[in-house]
Amino acid sequence: MDNELEKINAPVEETEAPRDPDAPVEVVGLKFRLTGKTYFFDPCGIQVESGKFAIVETARGVEIGECVAANHTVKEREVVRPLRPVLRVATEADIRHDAENREKETKACEICRQKIAALGLEMSLINAEYTFDNNKLLFYFTAEGRVDFRDLVKELASVFRTRIELRQIGIRDEAKLMGGLGVCGRPFCCHSFLADFVQVSIKMAKEQNFSLNSAKISGACGRLMCCLRYEHETYDEEIKKTPAVGSLVETSNGNGVITEINPLAGLVRVKLTDKPEAPKYYPRDEVKMLMTAKQRKAENAARNGGAKVEEEPEEENEEIITQNEVTVTADPSKKSGENTQNHHKKHYKKFKKKPKQGE
Repeated sequence: MDNELEKINAPVEETEAPRDPDAPVEVVGLKFRLTGKTYFFDPCGIQVESGKFAIVETARGVEIGECVAANHTVKEREVVRPLRPVLRVATEADIRHDAENREKETKACEICRQKIAALGLEMSLINAEYTFDNNKLLFYFTAEGRVDFRDLVKELASVFRTRIELRQIGIRDEAKLMGGLGVCGRPFCCHSFLADFVQVSIKMAKEQNFSLNSAKISGACGRLMCCLRYEHETYDEEIKKTPAVGSLVETSNGNGVITEINPLAGLVRVKLTDKPEAPKYYPRDEVKMLMTAKQRKAENAARNGGAKVEEEPEEENEEIITQNEVTVTADPSKKSGENTQNHHKKHYKKFKKKPKQGE
């Protein structure tokens, strides 16, 4: 009853008035290490030049970031509230302090690996990261399953005397943090410029006439290459203009069946009915559709006694979805038993199930 009265008598929080989505908002774009994403901050009257560093307030504490977009205005709809403030332009002392943190992180990784080995934990440490103000030390690791690392966190907190946080990441996030060179010889897209992971499917590889050999269409992380999506929209648009493989068409040399298409070049390869041994290429605009591939399948099925035409199964989509993963945080300023368990999100891959034949 008392709790109910407290709720009734509690002060009513003032709700923020709705903002005009087209209203101009002054922001500064900053980029942090280990990510290609640009975040907006409220300059609070401070002029930050592109290429300079600035000290800002973030959700996990005070951080230093590089300015990639100087003071400018964007529409309200492009801003994610709350818009956190820029505290100051980084000084030479701030930049030196950040460099010192990098050295500390290397030593922290060595100590953490020793602790992991001593405790016999089945986990692989990827990286360590200090916040700029040294109030928090984050460790990123991978593991096959869930790991009870509470003892590890306590030992690390006693060594570093700061707040410790361990985050379990997926294999794609590992590639994003570690970096490397892809099969094209360039640095990983996810490490250099990609802001977020995108959905990639086997269908995209088929549309672009890639070999479906997993070794050729998979990245270093073992997942489908992100670059398969770069030209997907263009291929999708051109394929809509191109007759499908298996379609019956009329050409200047007679009727035939399309056996191959090149959407970007606008060409189709036709196996002529009169000369099947010598297929020819024709511009897609110079052939006339007589019967689609589905219509030909239905007609052939009717000739074979009305057998049911099997529909093509759905393509496997490599979706990036999120799952809550427990992260234990130890704060040396708290007593034993008062440490918290926070829920963070981890990326993992899920495949859509293919429908069974006949369903």
